[in-house]
Amino acid sequence: MARLEHIAQQRLEKLERIRGQGIDPYPHSYHRSHTTQEAVALYQQIESNPKTINPEFSLAGRTTAIRFMGKIAFFDIRDGSGKIQLHFSHDLLGKNKYELLREIDIGDFIGAKGKLFRTKTGEITLEVNDFTLLAKSIQPLPEKWHGLVDVEKRYRQRYLDLISNADVEPVFRLRSQIILALRRFLNEQGFIEVETPVLQSVAGGALARRFKTHHQALDQELYLRIALELYLKRLIIGGFDKVYEIGRVFRNEGISTRHNPEFTMVEIYQAYADYNDMMKLAEDMVCYIAKEVAGKTEVKFGEEIINLEPPWQRIYLREAIKERCGIDFEDYPDAKSLRMSMEKSGLEVDPHKDRGRLVDELINTFVEPSLIQPTFLVDYPVEMSPLAKRKRDNDRLVERFEAFIGGMEIANAFTELN
Repeated sequence: MARLEHIAQQRLEKLERIRGQGIDPYPHSYHRSHTTQEAVALYQQIESNPKTINPEFSLAGRTTAIRFMGKIAFFDIRDGSGKIQLHFSHDLLGKNKYELLREIDIGDFIGAKGKLFRTKTGEITLEVNDFTLLAKSIQPLPEKWHGLVDVEKRYRQRYLDLISNADVEPVFRLRSQIILALRRFLNEQGFIEVETPVLQSVAGGALARRFKTHHQALDQELYLRIALELYLKRLIIGGFDKVYEIGRVFRNEGISTRHNPEFTMVEIYQAYADYNDMMKLAEDMVCYIAKEVAGKTEVKFGEEIINLEPPWQRIYLREAIKERCGIDFEDYPDAKSLRMSMEKSGLEVDPHKDRGRLVDELINTFVEPSLIQPTFLVDYPVEMSPLAKRKRDNDRLVERFEAFIGGMEIANAFTELN
């Protein structure tokens, strides 16, 4: 029998013994008075005022460590706020209750009641006078709580990643705070948040392979949206001046740590504005979110310190490409001549790509990785954005920008055609 199967079998046997004592190992609910960290904070206040009565606490969480020392035992439990130590005494609990502790494994959820005290080592601990098994875990935690290291499994089974790696949960909380700050910024700017259809008869707004499904009642082929764009534009037509949507989009393409078939994006539309207005909106929005969430506009990314304070640098796309690889795309008005120039520079070029896609390849290869500080690349060839308005002094270019931070594209916008 494999090791994990053996552990699971042992736990099933414990489960039967627990049930044999008339104990429900999966009760419907449990009343806790505080989270672990609320209890710790309250006890610290009690310590600072000796006249304050030390109340009884009722805490609950997942067991993450177990240490038996004869007639006493120490458990660690963790809830959504943090960790706390529990102290069990044979004398306080009695023989039967104390022996029940032997049936508890790491990964089991328990509730415990008692008063807090501070151990000789200075750790705030709950002196348990009663406890309840809340959920018996049959499968052991991965890596015995030393961390889940398989990257593939971490991304596919996020719940295991959250259990095993303490640095993951703050990322989830940070994302939630970022979205809250994003909404607050846009709402304060007079934008209205809307929800638009996910199932669409025409999946437009981007170049991507679609997910297709069939609507039985309508006997019609429908697609999961690949962008939020089309219905937001219709709302502008309908009379809203400022709208936005934070929503899921679906693209039936490759998978990596930087690309997922479904992901969240925000699209923002504003009447009477051009790409200069949207650049200002974008840099102000990112700066606002950083201040709200991190309390500062300088953030560490790898070995770099990134300054998000506006104004961000604005670089003409033509100059950025020419400076980094020596190719001036304005000298090559068609795909064939541009492809020949790229091949002379040592690039392997797809012969089927048009001029716009070739320029995009130059951006991805030479420009994007170097844009660590917040940067707007502006004024793109018309082949790359045929639905954007032409640049006012050069009809071969359009008023489009892409924003980059940390060598990654974070935004794309242009002055829309009417």
